[in-house]
Amino acid sequence: MAVIDQGVAGWRERRGGAGELTVPMQHAVRRVELEEASLVELHQSIASLLASRGEWRQAYEHLRHALELATAETPQVPEQIRQEVARLRREHAEAREQSIRDSLTTSYNRRYLDQRLLEVGGPRGEFAVALVDLDLFKRVNDTYGHLVGDRVLQQVVELLQVGLPEDAFCARYGGEEFVLLLPGLEADAAWAVAEAARARVEQFPWAKIMRGLHVTISIGVAHEAGTSGLTSPEQQLRLADGLLYTAKQSGRNTVAYRVGGQVRLSGAAGQRRPRG
Repeated sequence: MAVIDQGVAGWRERRGGAGELTVPMQHAVRRVELEEASLVELHQSIASLLASRGEWRQAYEHLRHALELATAETPQVPEQIRQEVARLRREHAEAREQSIRDSLTTSYNRRYLDQRLLEVGGPRGEFAVALVDLDLFKRVNDTYGHLVGDRVLQQVVELLQVGLPEDAFCARYGGEEFVLLLPGLEADAAWAVAEAARARVEQFPWAKIMRGLHVTISIGVAHEAGTSGLTSPEQQLRLADGLLYTAKQSGRNTVAYRVGGQVRLSGAAGQRRPRG
């Protein structure tokens, strides 16, 4: 980099024009070079994340800083560079986290869900997708207002995330729909997680939020054993959506899943029974 070359020339002049740097000085120069490169890359990466969220002014500022660093005529003091790299790494981690979180519920968003579905799909192991929908949520908004509706969504996410297995997570799929991605679980274990979540929502004292309020959810659970070839996110979500529809048609507040090709129900639908 031009910055480093000019910095080396300055060091040589201060040493009386010596032709070669000592080994410690060479290491110091190399460290400055790498740290300045890290600064440029971090600014560019943060700018990309901010732009993906439509925060154009902040993205522009980071790109401007990256350009200034790349074309600077004098090197920064190494300690200043290290501090700036540490600060930007923290800022990058925060920007990255915000880019994959839903702003209202703080659950993961659709972008993160799609990424993780691609990672866990295929023959590498079994996993389940549980598609969750709040029952009659429009009635909640119409009766109690959207502020209460927002509070309900936030509380449902808290309940969905209770006791999730390792590597499992909750993501907002859209509106009042959420997805629980459950990697590494057998079919029965995945159904048990979904049924426990349904029961927690049903039993929560919703009247604490608003008198007369009662909230339930319906869930469709699609399980991928890693051998059937259903590897795409669209296929897996389509299966879960079909089971969710069955849960809704069966009276809501229900979990629907498949066992041996037959649909089974739990929750408000009463005792589990096979359906074609």
